[in-house]
Amino acid sequence: MTNPFQKVRLGRTTIEITRLGLGTAGIGWLYAGVSDEDASALLREAYAQGCTFFDTSPLYGSGLAELRVGAALAGLPHDTFVVSTKVGYAVFDDSALADPQSPVEPPRPPQDFSYDSALRLIEASLRRLQLDHIDIVLIHDPDNDLDTALQGTYRALERLRDEGVVGAIGAGMNYADKLAYLARAADFDCFLLAGRYTLLDQEALSDLLPLCVERGIAIYIGGPFNSGILADPYADMTTFNYATAPRAWVAKARRIDALCQRHGVPLKAAALQFPLAHPAVVAVLTGARTLAEWDENVAMFRHPVPVALWEDLRAEGLLPADAPLPME
Repeated sequence: MTNPFQKVRLGRTTIEITRLGLGTAGIGWLYAGVSDEDASALLREAYAQGCTFFDTSPLYGSGLAELRVGAALAGLPHDTFVVSTKVGYAVFDDSALADPQSPVEPPRPPQDFSYDSALRLIEASLRRLQLDHIDIVLIHDPDNDLDTALQGTYRALERLRDEGVVGAIGAGMNYADKLAYLARAADFDCFLLAGRYTLLDQEALSDLLPLCVERGIAIYIGGPFNSGILADPYADMTTFNYATAPRAWVAKARRIDALCQRHGVPLKAAALQFPLAHPAVVAVLTGARTLAEWDENVAMFRHPVPVALWEDLRAEGLLPADAPLPME
């Protein structure tokens, strides 16, 4: 049985994270608001259960998620938890903070990957998180600004890593090829890869993941349900990569689910556990808006999955022949 709170080292660093981490987009106004009380209860209970890895960003609610993480963890010894946040979305102060009572999602902040802005943004994150240093900082979605981010944000983070203000530096994106470009261009400790190495989509398998093994760059996986399709491939509004799912992906997800059902395994359980078999992958992040959602994800992470399921998925061509398979 898989232990979601097993500690693992983050690549070449001395930082240790739990195999299952809590992503905080859901408590920073994603699709709808969450009350302060519910957000605090979720964060504190996850920590009490043994989760010590929390991923956040100024993007989530224009600073709201960071504020809530900081408030929930305030007073706890920093050496008992790890916070990963991001830099790139220009949230310098709390003037645009999301209102959790509002029915309207806050506007998306602009991006700024300049050197000076990165330093200012880290100062703002330190204040919101109530920390004197941040364990992990990722360059957030530099999708079309890779070289600008390398020349600006990366140099700022490299300086802060040298000074001890930041423990590890990386990047977070939905694009495996662009993360591979960054891996070849600079000295990164880790990457957050969203949606490109999952039970459904193994785009990162051929290039990014072996490159990260070679260079000692740790990967943690975001979006293990591919933004919804692996949570429920029969939903009326099935989503893949944050948009309406193409029919081919829906058909594949349903074939995977049919095999899971044959083995008595929930699709979510297989989806959460599959990525961790790859040696480049150290952890999986799941978002949650409520404690009930978090508890379900923990249960799915722990759910036994027989080796025969993975073998059948490979035999049916639903997993690549060279994709590492989890052990029972």
